[in-house]
Amino acid sequence: MPDNRQMRAMRFSLFIALFALALAASVSVAQESGSWSSSSQQGDPNGAANPYRTSTTHTEVNGHIIDKTIVEVRGPDGRYVPYSQTERESVKVNDSTTRTTERNYGTDANGQRVLTQQTHEEKKTSPGGDSNVVRTVSNPDANGSLQVVQQTLVNTKQIAPGSTDTNTTVMSANGSGGLSPSVRIEEHQRQTDPKTTQFTKSTSLNDGSGGWNVSEVRQGTMKQDAGGTNKDESVLRPDADGKLAVVERTVTRQGDSASGEKSDTTETYSTNVPGQAGDEGLKLVKRESTVERKNASGGHSTIQQVERPDPGDPTAGLHLTQQAIDIVRPGSNGVAQQTSTIVTTDANGNTNAVWVDMGRSNQPPPSIKVDTAPGPAAAAKKK
Repeated sequence: MPDNRQMRAMRFSLFIALFALALAASVSVAQESGSWSSSSQQGDPNGAANPYRTSTTHTEVNGHIIDKTIVEVRGPDGRYVPYSQTERESVKVNDSTTRTTERNYGTDANGQRVLTQQTHEEKKTSPGGDSNVVRTVSNPDANGSLQVVQQTLVNTKQIAPGSTDTNTTVMSANGSGGLSPSVRIEEHQRQTDPKTTQFTKSTSLNDGSGGWNVSEVRQGTMKQDAGGTNKDESVLRPDADGKLAVVERTVTRQGDSASGEKSDTTETYSTNVPGQAGDEGLKLVKRESTVERKNASGGHSTIQQVERPDPGDPTAGLHLTQQAIDIVRPGSNGVAQQTSTIVTTDANGNTNAVWVDMGRSNQPPPSIKVDTAPGPAAAAKKK
């Protein structure tokens, strides 16, 4: 008799086989450029979370882009009612300047739309590759007037081909009606040879007395070879003595096959291992694998697997805990049918669909993507 590990592999193979057969029925799609729309229905097949639905429209005319997304949840009477709305407007002022405004709306007790936050961004670029970004976040006060609560300044300089320096300063409300620096980020990217890039990102927090304390450093390398790209990143944070120590490492491999299949595998090593003390060095705690396939008729599929250790038996290695499966089936009428399913796997290898997203869109491929992150209903369920 096969053991539990073999049974899990057999169940997953059957699941993927059925998934591949479903995708094989797709046909081609046409798209009118300049605008598109999409809609989807999300919910828990087990009925444990309140379903919601999302509709998005995109319009672009002469560099003026408007995106609107409306989220509705099912009310007590079974009808869908507004939950949130996001409007994003981007205008290309000239060859070097782009202005973007995003407004987020909620719903009050009377079902009326109310502004909850506004973000305004202005980005200026130079022919040499330098750029400056000013991003301002404002929230309404008790009287409905917008008050600036945060401002982010991002300055990027092109040092050499493939080498850049980026300095980011986050200004936050200081309680006295003004803004004060709260976060500082320094990023350096250097191309050491045509196939290798080294990077460092250091984040510091204001100590309240005019000084800065480093809270995190991310550093590593990206290398390209004939098969794809390899990325190795280490995360350092202050230990009990205030000295920077490696607490996490991620190793990512991205590749493209001759048939057009894209694969991405990321392994995460951490000192924080479920079920173990945090003083045993770096251990493998997660593996994420993503495979994207396209077919000749214009359809595509994405399968993402997440593997983690069992907290009750951390020495037994990783086991499959979640699968996210996206299918896009183009239609002859130019409207693609989209299905996303999040499936969890228990300790016995049994699978259970915990979230399903079914929608339609005439957005041109390959940009069509279903968001498999649980929305407001599922998020509320987890709290």
